[in-house]
Amino acid sequence: MTSQADTEGIATQSIADEGPGYAVEDFAYPNADKILAEQKIKLKRGDGHILLAECTGAPELMEIFSHKQEKVCFRVTGDKGYLSLEIPSVFGVKGNDYAAQVDMSVGAEEKSFTVDRNAWTAVGETADDRGRAFMLLEIRTSK
Repeated sequence: MTSQADTEGIATQSIADEGPGYAVEDFAYPNADKILAEQKIKLKRGDGHILLAECTGAPELMEIFSHKQEKVCFRVTGDKGYLSLEIPSVFGVKGNDYAAQVDMSVGAEEKSFTVDRNAWTAVGETADDRGRAFMLLEIRTSK
């Protein structure tokens, strides 16, 4: 048995007083720096339901066409999705089974385009009467 004299000077701290740490989700796209370096695609953040995919021609993929790089494809999952990104000089989008909208900009002007399901949609310069080069900024999808 330990006497009070033996335990004097020993500091104790209750572990129960400390709560668990907090995980804060910033929705940053995983491996975005590597993707930017290797594929020149700037993926910023999203909800995890619109994912960069290999372009295989599969009908479930959304395809983005740009004058500045090769075709870029995305796999969409869940009931709705959101992705913030930057792809310059986008002129066309092939939709999939989801309703989709893309937000684009040219200079200080922003424009939204509704993407047809399972069909090609003219966006950016091909839908602009002045043929200006638009930057793709956001993709939003829903079932």
